[in-house]
Amino acid sequence: MAPISKETDLLVIGGGSGGLGCARMASARFGAKAMIVEAGRLGGTCVNVGCVPKKVTFNAAAIAEAIHDSKAYGFSVQETKPFDFTTFKHKRDAFVKRLNGIYERNLANDKVEYVHGWAKLLSKNEVEITLDDGTKSVVRANKILLAVGGEPTKPSTSIPGAEFGTNSDGFFDIETLPKKVAIVGAGYIAVEFAGMLNALGSETHLFIRHKTFLRAFDPMIQEGVTNEYERLGVHLHKESSQSKIEKDPATGKLTIHYKDANGEGKLDGVDHLIWAIGRTPMTKNIGLEEAGVKLDEKGYIITDEFQNSSVENIFALGDVSGRVELTPVAIAAGRRLAERLYGGAQFSAARIDYSNIPSVVFAHPEVGSIGLTEPQAEAQYGRENLKVYKTSFPAMYYAMMEPEDKGPTKYKVICAGPEEKVVGLHIMGLGSGEMLQGFGVAIKMGATKKDLDSCIAIHPTSAEELVTLK
Repeated sequence: MAPISKETDLLVIGGGSGGLGCARMASARFGAKAMIVEAGRLGGTCVNVGCVPKKVTFNAAAIAEAIHDSKAYGFSVQETKPFDFTTFKHKRDAFVKRLNGIYERNLANDKVEYVHGWAKLLSKNEVEITLDDGTKSVVRANKILLAVGGEPTKPSTSIPGAEFGTNSDGFFDIETLPKKVAIVGAGYIAVEFAGMLNALGSETHLFIRHKTFLRAFDPMIQEGVTNEYERLGVHLHKESSQSKIEKDPATGKLTIHYKDANGEGKLDGVDHLIWAIGRTPMTKNIGLEEAGVKLDEKGYIITDEFQNSSVENIFALGDVSGRVELTPVAIAAGRRLAERLYGGAQFSAARIDYSNIPSVVFAHPEVGSIGLTEPQAEAQYGRENLKVYKTSFPAMYYAMMEPEDKGPTKYKVICAGPEEKVVGLHIMGLGSGEMLQGFGVAIKMGATKKDLDSCIAIHPTSAEELVTLK
């Protein structure tokens, strides 16, 4: 390995989406000397244990659903053997490994120095790097970016046996399709896992603390997707908490003791328990206290709108700053920061706009959301200043199916003021993920209901309903 540089213009701690985006642009576009330090695999959560392998698994689940649905269209699909989850898992791992290699080659092409090791702040301009062989090196940097991301939140130590479960990272290590699986959590990670495993044939139990999940989303989404999961056969344990986890030493199977709306219960014969109860910023043991970097009460690095931390020359972005924890947000924030730091006067005010960021949940069905929920819009504008347009229908995909087999499609557009500016758009149904991107552009540009109405519908599609709402 080549010796590590002792000085650099920009030192990035964390080789995930945001850090890579910033370091590569600073070096390739603006000629800054950049170094990136990563202790794990390049690509961060998204590439290794997040969006990418999740979407591949979602695609597998979609194929399983299509095979099931094909009978309604007159097909007779004969499966010669069950879904080979193990082969699928290994191919998915190989795909991720290829991406790791591509990221490393991209760093080399953009002349970013890549160091595999653990970085720790010593001061506002110095970082100590511990290499894989244990040797240490100190690098002086004019500017330091903290893009270390987050990790799965650990379950409470007050639950005996909680350690017998795995977390959302460990989901991607599962080698064989579980016959029975339990997932704890009500956010998008838990909901996506539950939908995928149920579609692939696992008996799936989802434990949530309230009556609905996806509680950060509009009530239409919460209620609609919760009801659909029950229709699809996901076993929902509402208003639940876990009291004890036991493991059979002979079989390795788990028994989950819990309380829910129906009282105390016990679920036995569980192959895997997955804790998907949130994400925690990875701010421990990286020298933040020594450098004087301030954290908020949840452990996130406090930043302003320009990604400045409380310490001059130290910046933070992505999941560790706790704004909007989405990969494209981190990439955009990283690129805007590179522009501002190294792009000269024309980029002096470059920053990401954190308003109206579209997001999608790859649930069953898919969910898309941008802007304010209806309760948020009421609080901001007042109910009397809103007009809410809604529609609900079965997509044409279900035309050949029996009523009980038809999935829901629900759309809501929230408009404010006399000009009926669109301040919120929420969709659930087939294709919502792809659909939202285009509508996101329109809403970012300040679209009104009149603008939506002026667009000629594409027929027959589900999306046309958003431009024909009455």
